[in-house]
Amino acid sequence: MRVQPVVSAYQWAAATCRRLAEGWSGTQRASEVLTALGCLALMALDLPGLAAADNSLTGPMAAAVLAAGAATLVVRRRVPWIPYLTALLFIGWLHELTLVQFALYSVGRYRGRRAAVLATVGYVAFALAVFSVPGWPEPRVQTLSAFLSIVVPIGVLASAVGIAAYRHDLVRELEAREAESAVLQAVQQERTSVARDVHDFVGRELTLLTVRSEVLSVRARETAHAKDFEELADTARRAHLVLNEIIVQRGEPDATPGVDGLAALAEQSGRAGSPVRLGLDPQVHELSPLRQAAVYRVVQECLTNAAKHARGQTVDVRIEADGDRLRISVGNTLPAGSPARAPVSAGSGTASMSERVHSLGGTLTATRTGDAYLVVATLPRG
Repeated sequence: MRVQPVVSAYQWAAATCRRLAEGWSGTQRASEVLTALGCLALMALDLPGLAAADNSLTGPMAAAVLAAGAATLVVRRRVPWIPYLTALLFIGWLHELTLVQFALYSVGRYRGRRAAVLATVGYVAFALAVFSVPGWPEPRVQTLSAFLSIVVPIGVLASAVGIAAYRHDLVRELEAREAESAVLQAVQQERTSVARDVHDFVGRELTLLTVRSEVLSVRARETAHAKDFEELADTARRAHLVLNEIIVQRGEPDATPGVDGLAALAEQSGRAGSPVRLGLDPQVHELSPLRQAAVYRVVQECLTNAAKHARGQTVDVRIEADGDRLRISVGNTLPAGSPARAPVSAGSGTASMSERVHSLGGTLTATRTGDAYLVVATLPRG
């Protein structure tokens, strides 16, 4: 009986093909091609006795038939029933059990539990009927024993592995969607926060502009410029009204603190176990409120990441004004045995920082160098 390819060999070949595919090109097509080649390699082990024992195929013809059967695995992701039906044909014609393992795994992996159970029941029933047909090349007692001890278990196990992989794929997809949703939510929250800051800071300036224009219009009441000042005041009032209508109030807290709040932020981080060395260029105090809010948000998020992934390590914060650019750098060393993933990764915190910085025409990078992490953000000063 052609049962040389055992389950362990099947699992090893499938895992190896998957790893090779991911390392080679990372595409689904490459994965399917390598899986088909792995199946063909396992079936090729049975070529020497295939023609002599089971049918009248010649060696080259047998190789071509096996290659055609293995090639159906290329479409196993889209139409897993094609390799499944081909595998049943191979059982009845060639008494070959390798392809059906890949086929049952594919049905479970890409169609779920119900389809896998249906396919397994069909496989067991078909194999039992084939093994009961007179003329099977081995005695019936030995065939029935092999059927119960090998044929049924390998089919059930292949389907079970496929179902487990199907569930694992669902979990990974759910996690990816949750992460994407968290990033989008963080971006939206940051945009709302920026909008609130714009409303607070720009609205204040528009109010001052309105008041000053009205004062000037009163002072110039008897001059030719009185009407111009009145129109300027009306324009400022309309701009303030439009600003209130565009930026919907969502109950956010007060405006983001500026650079004056960094000292309290550093003190809070120190109490949490991550001491901060804060270097602040005096020129930073001359920045606009919106840019000061961006500086505060970046430092705040970096300190939060440091507390999560490098607790106990000193964090160096440097904020410098260089010409028409503002540079924010936050770095910290990592404890021994720290994982390779950056504390400032592609999560919602990074999305929030990037959204804030990019909204002001700046850039943000987070890199790991040796045993340290460094976040650098640049902003235009004007």
